[in-house]
Formats: sequence, structure tokens, C-alpha cells
Amino acid sequence: MWDWEGKDADPNVVRKLLINYPDFFKEHRLGSDVFLTLRVANPSVERTDQKAVLEALASIPRSYDVASQFYSGKAVPPVFEVILPMTTKAAELNQVSSYYEKLTTVNESSSPEWIGEFQPKQIEVIPLLENFDGLLHADEIVREYVGRRGPAYARVFLARSDPALNYGMVSAVLLCKIALAKLHNLVKELGLDLYPIIGAGSLPFRGNLTPLNLPNFMETYSGARTITIQSALKYDFEKESTKALIQTLNSNLATTQPRTLTDSQVTLTAWGSFFQALLRITGPVLLGLTLLALRARVKR
Repeated sequence: MWDWEGKDADPNVVRKLLINYPDFFKEHRLGSDVFLTLRVANPSVERTDQKAVLEALASIPRSYDVASQFYSGKAVPPVFEVILPMTTKAAELNQVSSYYEKLTTVNESSSPEWIGEFQPKQIEVIPLLENFDGLLHADEIVREYVGRRGPAYARVFLARSDPALNYGMVSAVLLCKIALAKLHNLVKELGLDLYPIIGAGSLPFRGNLTPLNLPNFMETYSGARTITIQSALKYDFEKESTKALIQTLNSNLATTQPRTLTDSQVTLTAWGSFFQALLRITGPVLLGLTLLALRARVKR
């Protein structure tokens, strides 16, 4: 995942990867064996980063040209998916995909002999669901998006850290489990391959993805097909235990099935309301503490 959301992301990342690691990428083709997915800002929410979305999308055809030259004209698109944070409705996903298609069509038709063909013609947009309603109604958002776009598959990114921060850890876990169960039912309804992603950290509040807790983690989030790995696994645990964790995930994720939950929505609503009431009381103190911390969000 190459993060453009509030970061100084390098738009030439594909060129630099292929130039600096040619042997690796000759053996592992970018776009089919290994993947690079852009995470862009949500223009509907992150107003100061609206134009950065255009820059990120414009880098996709340029990356294709670089990969095509590297692979002697036999490239597959090195980037063909983007992640849209804070998605709340399918219309936001359609706006991104439609803009990209207009970008490629208009630019290619204006001076095809001068700037060449634009590839890929289409991209898939992955919703990153982070708020209460988005996670609770993940199936409805995906159903509408799929109905309009008709993709061959869909991926859905379920946040774990931000929901815990906003609604409490219990609510965050339940929201993800409910979303996984609903998406599983949607697979049976639509006959479409869905690949849910869980974005988890190593701290218990952020998902508790550690070598020591791996069996519990896999049971809790059964039904997920991709797990994001954060740097804590690299720095806080032994190399061999981290490699074993990743091997276990790669070997078992494809076969896990989500649980059917009963009466969980009542518990979810009650706990979320309690946690937010607690935040209103403790919020001023917590805000004062955050002002003392170094700014870490905007970074390279």
C-alpha cells in the first residue's frame, strides 16, 4: 500500500522500484506476482488534499509506461486498484473510478501521437470503511457499487484502529465481525468474489495482531482475505516469529469463514453509546495531552 493520504508520497515509486531492484521484479512481476495499491485521500472529506488525488490517479498510466518498457512491452498494469479512505457511500467510489476513466479518455484523445496510449483504461476502487454506519452497512455500499460497475471481483477494507478510537475496542471488534458476516452473505447473493481486508495493528486496542495472539486474531476475524502488516511487527518481535506469522496468514486466510452473529447489534449500539459518552467527559483532557505530542501524521 502506497499512502498518498496526508503523506509526501513519491509519484515515481514504480520507476524507482524497477530501477533499484531489477532482479527481484524480473522474477516477481509487478501487477501479477506482487502488487502496489495506492491509498488516496477522500476528496469529499479531506479538502486540503483534493488535488493530490488527481496527481495520484495521473501517476497510474505513467507507471504503466515505465513497467511496459521494463518488461519489454509485456507489462500488466503495475497499479490497478486504489483505496478510498472514509468511504460512506458507493457514490464516492464511483466518482473516483469515473474521474480516472475521463482522465485517460480525454488525455489520450487530445494528442494520441504525442503522448501515446493510456493504460489501464479502468481501475478498481477499494472502499476503506472507518465509521460506525459504513462498517455496519458494508454490504449495502458494496452491493450498490458492484451493481453500477459490474466488476469481476471486489475488495473491501475494514478499518480496526479508528473505530476503536471513536467507538471503543468492543464496538470495533463487533463492527468488523458483523461486516465480515454480511459480506460473506453478499458473496452468496451476488455470486461475486469478495476479498475483505482487515487493517490491524499490534496493540490490543488496534487489533492485537502479534505472533503471541495469532490464533485468537484469526478466529476473531475469520472471513478476512487480506491482513495489513504494520511496522510494529518488524521492530517489536523477533524476525523468525514475524515470518512465521506471515506464513500462517498466507496459508490459512483463504479458507476461513466468518461467524454468524446473533444479538450483536444491540450490544454494539449500547457499548458505542457508552464509549462516546465517556469520550465527551474525558475529551478535553485527552486533547490537551495530544497537543504535547509531536506531529506524526504528515510524514514521508
